[in-house]
Amino acid sequence: MQMLNSHCGLDRDSRGVATLTICNAGPLNILNTTVIDAVREGLQQLAADDTLRVLIIAGQSGRSMIGGADIKEMARLDQASAERFITGLGNLCETVRTVPCPVIARIPGWCLGGGLEFAAACDFRIATDDAKFAMPEVRVGIPSVIHAALLPRLIGWSRTRRLLMTADTIDAPTALAWGLIDKIAPPAELDAAIEGLVSSLLACGPQALRSQKALLAAWHDMPLGEAVAHSVGVFGQAYLTGEPQRLMGEFLDRKR
Repeated sequence: MQMLNSHCGLDRDSRGVATLTICNAGPLNILNTTVIDAVREGLQQLAADDTLRVLIIAGQSGRSMIGGADIKEMARLDQASAERFITGLGNLCETVRTVPCPVIARIPGWCLGGGLEFAAACDFRIATDDAKFAMPEVRVGIPSVIHAALLPRLIGWSRTRRLLMTADTIDAPTALAWGLIDKIAPPAELDAAIEGLVSSLLACGPQALRSQKALLAAWHDMPLGEAVAHSVGVFGQAYLTGEPQRLMGEFLDRKR
């Protein structure tokens, strides 16, 4: 594993699939300011790589991808430093949300608070069948903020209220049923489940996938008519990449 910095390890294969492993952040991979800044820098470096086709986010600990934000650090904050801290965490979530290629969150064990917000900012979430999910902020005197705002889009307002206003923990089958995660697997089969998704993504045109991800992000904030009109130009621009000509040609050749 190559170390991008003290908290980011990188493995990359010949297919253009990279795994960014959050390292040296304790047994639950907890986000303090130092870790937040390091992981954001690692993600920014990878986001600039046009040859990257799929990015998997993992934790060094088998107990979590990201367990949550560092309560020890947050307990010492005042209003100004609290806003700086949460802005940094928000910037980290936004950085992973805007990585141009598909991003998969690999989730074993605990996924809490800021860890769940980070996972929500990824494109796909695959978890072990014993994983646990919660937004416990209100129990320690703070509201859930920043990319918790993605949750109503994923699971609806009622389920979001339950998570954010009760701080209840839900198990992996419940998270799957809610649409909070995309797939669950026994711990020993987690990587195989992720590889199945990776294979599906690699079967697609890499530039088309990047365009599709960008369109999905744009559609979040657009009225329907504007979203439809915007997509027409993106469709036309796809032909500048050469992918439609090549992949459609291959499809037609197979049919002959």
